[in-house]
Amino acid sequence: MSPAASPTGPVTAPDGYLRLLTTTQFAFNTGFYAVLPYLAAHLGTGLGMAGWLVGLVLGLRTFSQQGLFVIGGALTDRYGPRPVVLTGCVLRIAGFGWLAFAGSTATVIGAVLLTGLAAALFSPAVESETAREAVRHEKETGTPRAQVLARFSAAGQAGAFIGPLIGSGLLLLGGGFRAASLAGVLVFVAVLAGHARLMPHRAPVTRTAQSRGAVREVFGNRPFLLLCLTYSSYLLAYNQLYLSLPAEVQRATGSQAALGSLFALSSLLVVCAQLPLTRWAAHRLVPRTALVTGLALVAAGFAAVPLAPGGPAGLGPAAVLVVLLTLGQMLLVPAARGLVPDLVHDRQLGLATGALSSVSGLAVLAGSAATGALLGAPAPVRWAVLAAVPLAGAALALTLPAGAAGKRAQEPVIGVEVEESAARSGGRTS
Repeated sequence: MSPAASPTGPVTAPDGYLRLLTTTQFAFNTGFYAVLPYLAAHLGTGLGMAGWLVGLVLGLRTFSQQGLFVIGGALTDRYGPRPVVLTGCVLRIAGFGWLAFAGSTATVIGAVLLTGLAAALFSPAVESETAREAVRHEKETGTPRAQVLARFSAAGQAGAFIGPLIGSGLLLLGGGFRAASLAGVLVFVAVLAGHARLMPHRAPVTRTAQSRGAVREVFGNRPFLLLCLTYSSYLLAYNQLYLSLPAEVQRATGSQAALGSLFALSSLLVVCAQLPLTRWAAHRLVPRTALVTGLALVAAGFAAVPLAPGGPAGLGPAAVLVVLLTLGQMLLVPAARGLVPDLVHDRQLGLATGALSSVSGLAVLAGSAATGALLGAPAPVRWAVLAAVPLAGAALALTLPAGAAGKRAQEPVIGVEVEESAARSGGRTS
């Protein structure tokens, strides 16, 4: 296998570079989730903030991250992934270090905005680079790109599972929130060192008239916008894990104590089943079909809540929802991210990757109020309306190209010949 290297950086084997990206995604999420689950309690109990102010701070953190993904993606296309990733790591180190010692409302807001901005730089750069390498790996080895992207997703979920365990362990040992934040700093220092040492340089993209119009071109790309809307329906449904699921657990058991176990179930499913499920789907389903199937599973999870019999502790419907939603997620997320390189040019991949998250995040922000209003509706009505959201997304997904083989009207984007993609897809169902 020939090595992949940039003109100005170290030679890095494709598999080694993918391992770097996947490992640091795991580490990045580990450090992040060692702190985030305990932030609200720290703000309310530790710093004495009012409930509305705690909600505002958490909302600002989400906005500074998700809403700015498109900027991180555009900077990646303009300057290459290396400086954007390294800057994101430095900002995350500064943000968590600041958060560990912040004691006033203004300093806390500044710290959380900095941590959100860090992720808005780091994540789209790493995700677009992983997608680019997955396509190259598919061309050179025949391994479906969805398998590479699934490994990346599983690594992130593993970090999301292990991070809270580290944070809770530090809290139980008496270290408190400050110790958890400083442990996160150490993790991000390691991530920064790994990327600084191993991530290849890439020459900045030449700023031509065409690249200046990249934003207009990406947002004028109808298939890509349809993918954004499809992905938005998934994210709005996934957000119900934090909105409708707690209400269901509260209704069924009288408290929300079981939420932690259900979240752990979701993370464990991803860690254990993501790779084999994606390997199976990659050889039998084109990305469009995986998207439709995944969204149908999510819809089935919502529809099953008022129908499923309660378990011994009344958690049967909630567990069914978590399992089906997670299975749907495992099918559709690698498929959606694998479709992006087929819908945009390589020089716009970072911008498009960021736009996918930002557009979806804005859709969730707009839709959350409406879904929150459903909490007071009768259960059959509430869950039927929620089930309709991913079903609408599945209908949109049917209008998308099938995958690499479906892109015939445009030039190949990352050197993957359309004929080769069609040959690899020949055994899949559409």
